[in-house]
Amino acid sequence: MKSQITNALSDFFFEYETPRQVLVRNRRVGVVCRLIQLGVLAYIIGWVFIYEKGYQSTDTAVSSVFTKMKGVGYTNVSGVEKLWDVAEYVFPPQGDSSFVVMTNYIITEGQKMGTCPELPGKHNCSSNADCKKESFKRTGHGRMTGVCDNTTKTCEVLAWCPVENDHNIPDPPLLMSAENFTLFIKNTVTFPIFGVTRSNLVEGIDATYISKCLYHKTDSPLCPILRLGDIVKESGFQFQDIAKVGAAIGIVIDWTCNFDVDVKHCRPVYSFHGLYGNPKEKDKTRASVGYNFRYAKHYMEGKEQTRTLLKVFGIRLDIIVQSLGRKFDIIPTLTAIGSGVGIFGVATIVCDLVLLYLLPKREFYKNMKFKYTDTHEQDQDSEAGSTETDEYKGQRQHRGT
Repeated sequence: MKSQITNALSDFFFEYETPRQVLVRNRRVGVVCRLIQLGVLAYIIGWVFIYEKGYQSTDTAVSSVFTKMKGVGYTNVSGVEKLWDVAEYVFPPQGDSSFVVMTNYIITEGQKMGTCPELPGKHNCSSNADCKKESFKRTGHGRMTGVCDNTTKTCEVLAWCPVENDHNIPDPPLLMSAENFTLFIKNTVTFPIFGVTRSNLVEGIDATYISKCLYHKTDSPLCPILRLGDIVKESGFQFQDIAKVGAAIGIVIDWTCNFDVDVKHCRPVYSFHGLYGNPKEKDKTRASVGYNFRYAKHYMEGKEQTRTLLKVFGIRLDIIVQSLGRKFDIIPTLTAIGSGVGIFGVATIVCDLVLLYLLPKREFYKNMKFKYTDTHEQDQDSEAGSTETDEYKGQRQHRGT
């Protein structure tokens, strides 16, 4: 019993089994096999390692954006000249990564709460019966009083009066000088996995440089100060076209960094995209062309609350930060190599299919690859195997003595 256990353990620990392979000399199959293997090798080296950089681990950054507009604009409406500074043409106040720069507006001054007729076209009427009291119209300015104004032939409403007339948008835009306003962007990104923090004020971007530079795609690609007119141009718009009714533009700051090299090579790349609001598009069925909103400035006139209403047309700027950091890591490297080695098995499967099912000598190859047995043959093999085992044991015992 002891010798049997010893023999079993010896067979288990000190013997190695390997499958028998059949070497097939066939040019067509050999060429197919090598082509598939070359294709897999090209995929692993070219796509997985070079293009996808499968030997590196990745991380996305935590980002912070701070903005500041500078510049003043002047308007002259009905002989009244007015200066506009950043406190009046930027909405919301300074600092956000998404804001609007006003380029045109419609102003309605001295509005007070009261009753007045609606604008022509908003709710026309021929008698009081056409103006249902206490009802609203979605596109109207207030609640109807049930009175039809005889002069304008529109329903009277309880609203801020006089009601706003926004049918005629100023053209040319009132704040064309906004083209020369400048935008300062300060962006910081942190890659927590790699412990790297970078700012768009990279090496060489100091106070002296910032005081003189202006962003240019080729000449000054790292300057954080951008002219509004250049932003519009790079996004595919014309400033004259979108200043009238407004538009939206996305400023993308891309941080794609390889930390296997010096961290100073991790630098931002700016790109600009027109999101919506191009008035040159020929689809006249589009709704809500451009970009606009309203805001009011309230004050007291005597003891009565009064307001100035502005319908603002402007350029909405959305600053979007996208990031991807990479660095060598042994785990994804081994994973990529292991998956690549596994894919090499495709060549064997394809070649087996060709050998066993497509070639004229497929029956011959089947007989070479597979061994067929039946019950009678199994019994004979068992007896022969038993005799061989006895002989083998005898030889082992003889060698042992």
